[in-house]
Amino acid sequence: MKVAVLGATGMVGRTFVRLLAGHPWFRIEKLVASERSAGKKYGELVDDSPEEFRDVEVTSLPEFLRDPDVDLVFNALPASLSKEVEEELAQSLPVFTNARSHRYDPDVPILVPEVNREHLKLIDVQRGRRGWEGFIVTNPNCSTAILTVSLAALRGFGIREVNVATMQAISGAGYSGLSALAIQDNVIPLIQGEEWKIENESRKILGELDGGEIKPAEFRISAIATRVPVLHGHTEAVFVKLERGSLEDVREAFESFDPLGELGLPSYERPLVYSDVPQPRLHRDRGRGLTVTVGRLEESSGGFKYVVTGHNLVRGAAGGSVLNAELAYRLGYLK
Repeated sequence: MKVAVLGATGMVGRTFVRLLAGHPWFRIEKLVASERSAGKKYGELVDDSPEEFRDVEVTSLPEFLRDPDVDLVFNALPASLSKEVEEELAQSLPVFTNARSHRYDPDVPILVPEVNREHLKLIDVQRGRRGWEGFIVTNPNCSTAILTVSLAALRGFGIREVNVATMQAISGAGYSGLSALAIQDNVIPLIQGEEWKIENESRKILGELDGGEIKPAEFRISAIATRVPVLHGHTEAVFVKLERGSLEDVREAFESFDPLGELGLPSYERPLVYSDVPQPRLHRDRGRGLTVTVGRLEESSGGFKYVVTGHNLVRGAAGGSVLNAELAYRLGYLK
């Protein structure tokens, strides 16, 4: 299938391009960026471009919208541009997006394939309500993606309450998001809007599809989000209260969690691996960046505490979106 990557020169866009190089189902046909970049070769703009894309001429967004001529779209544009662009494209094309613009629409899934694959059924609802031939499927926020993979393994024990403190890598702020003087020798204890996203997206992702809408999960959740001087890889300290289950049960649930292995998705890696001391520098690239590492599991104050880490640009962004498209392809939503 012919695909386009929007925002191809940004940090998430570059990750999309790298992950799609040599993909057996999806072939990049168009690399779309700003009008400043239009007409230049991708290799001139991105030093570490995969060889197969170095000589591809970048297309401007207005030019692309006039004549998309692809089968599906991956969107890494900023949220400020994405809402109208996604709605225009979804009239005829599937759109898999990293932007937050439509995450909270009731008929749009926030998809993590290993967690809520059944939410893809909202595509039929979305098409029916909006009269679209295409659709929009969103990624969660990067910290939410990493957290919900770990929580999905515990659903069978009845999640009652979640408290999480995130230590998020600087790459999550984009190339120009932080100055060296701000982050060096520092922890920034507030990422604007991040805590609300983690709390609300997690409950939507782990909620149940009820007719044509998602009933959010009912557990209580509270988040603190911080930025730390780590290049890639978000780490999260999680405290969870369950209705039942022992320490041994919880560890076994983490170690055996592998819900999509039978589908043969090209990018699929084991989503969760237990390691005694998860660390971003050591573990963020596990499973090509798609595997989340969990550890430090202990009993604590009537519940359990653990640490989880994952690659924010792969599992938390572009890689999750590629998996979303592969799942949609396998389940017959892409023609």
